[in-house]
Amino acid sequence: MNSIHSCYLGPEISPEQFIPEHFFMFLLKGTMLAYDGSKRYAMRPGDYFIARKNHLIRYTKYREHDQFEKIIITLDETFLKQFVNRHSYDVKPSGNGDSFLFIKENELLKSYIQSLEPYYHGNRQLDKTFADIKREELLLILLKSQPDLASVFFNFGIPDKIDLEEFMNTNFRFNVSLDRFAFLTGRSLSTFKRDFQKTFGTNPGNWLKKKRLDEAYFKIRTQNQKPE
Repeated sequence: MNSIHSCYLGPEISPEQFIPEHFFMFLLKGTMLAYDGSKRYAMRPGDYFIARKNHLIRYTKYREHDQFEKIIITLDETFLKQFVNRHSYDVKPSGNGDSFLFIKENELLKSYIQSLEPYYHGNRQLDKTFADIKREELLLILLKSQPDLASVFFNFGIPDKIDLEEFMNTNFRFNVSLDRFAFLTGRSLSTFKRDFQKTFGTNPGNWLKKKRLDEAYFKIRTQNQKPE
């Protein structure tokens, strides 16, 4: 019998190929392979990692003996702003652009995961107040072990305007809205469409359709692969 068990703290994660909020994950059973357009990641049982907001991700889950078990804790912007108002951290620009940040295990983190066992192996439910206390505990542990994470968690700015041609050629495979593409390139939707026309000589919808069809054709004819 297939089974997927989760312990979830905080708001649900969007199912689209876009990460709108940071989230922490600990993988108990099964594996995950992910791709962000330029780099591939492999997550295995026992791995702790942060998936970073404002990143495009495609991932595949693989069950272990028909099981996939994980703990997911969403660190949304509202929660992070409330946290940083109570605690003082030195926030510097982050030089790490990875979509996933792996966290080294330590005794505090190991004990924290063990404290959640009744919720992912049993039927107990966390009420919102206690869930937020557990989220704050996790954040304190992460920042104690890796202080540089403050620059990731407490950067509340919007993406800077970036090179449109490079970004689209890297990320056209992701099935997200034009609003998302515009946001991630640091533009309003109207500016994105205008810049896109200037850069590619056509509108985004037509360009994306042709680009994806061309890649599918190439994979089928020359690499004997199925299109993704």
